Amino acid sequence: MEITRSYRPAETIFIDDARAGQRLDNFLFARFRQLPRGRVYKMLRKGEVRINGGRVKQNYRLRAGDKLRLPPVRLEPRPEAGAASPTQVERIASRIIHQDANLIVIDKPSGMAVHGGSGVRHGVIELLRQAMPDEPFLELVHRLDRATSGCLLLARNRATLNALHEQLRDHRIDKTYLALVAGRWRGGSRRIEHQLHSSSDGPRKTTIDSDGKTAISTFKPLRRLADATLMEVNIETGRTHQIRVQAAEIGHPLLGDDKYGDFERNRQWRKRGLRRLFLHAASIALPAAPGLPARRFTAPLPGELEQVLEEAAQ
Repeated sequence: MEITRSYRPAETIFIDDARAGQRLDNFLFARFRQLPRGRVYKMLRKGEVRINGGRVKQNYRLRAGDKLRLPPVRLEPRPEAGAASPTQVERIASRIIHQDANLIVIDKPSGMAVHGGSGVRHGVIELLRQAMPDEPFLELVHRLDRATSGCLLLARNRATLNALHEQLRDHRIDKTYLALVAGRWRGGSRRIEHQLHSSSDGPRKTTIDSDGKTAISTFKPLRRLADATLMEVNIETGRTHQIRVQAAEIGHPLLGDDKYGDFERNRQWRKRGLRRLFLHAASIALPAAPGLPARRFTAPLPGELEQVLEEAAQ
């Protein structure tokens, strides 16, 4: 298939109220959909993107009135991946657990990325856009790791996206996960705080770093097994791989975690039927906001994880 190359000249954009509040990197990903994400991050690192004449970081929040300068870019898109199969589209459409004029909530399956890229042709957002071709606006509110299942929010208009992003920044959204950790947990609930740094070059990896960003999680034991503990985990912050890194740091790595976990324990639990990361976004609670009522959404623990728990308890 022939690849069509195109050139986009430098341009200056003035941010209006509709775009205010959006992270700069997310704005750029949408603006340069044909570029690899790594190229977008490189623009930011090299200072090719300027706001009001100065350099900015990737997590900068756009403000109404900002003067955004974008560099000239040569677009050399890879061959089109083509439309996803009807089976893939139907699979994600069938996972919608709530839908209204402002919001869609998905019970995301494990193994599905939230967006395409890095070798992934179609993520949740691409599949939903294909399932809803007449939808004028559809954007991810937050993200889940590819291996994590459970509640995922998507906004159907800019006002809702901005309102929920503000709630996330202010730590007013309550996210609860279920996780099976290695070892028998001693004591009750424990609030854990670390400084985490997530690399943006190459495969995403998060480490404990005194210069990193604060990550806070509360681990509460729900069920103790002979050599593992089912935990309820509430996160006050939303750092990349937060629960997985913190659990490993305190000596209770998540079972099925092939990045931060324990290889030997994972091998043993694979024999017991655990063939994925045991991490599930069980519920998400949203406070009231202008035009948005307070509500809570839940996603049941997947059957394959329930079965692992049942067999481990025998």
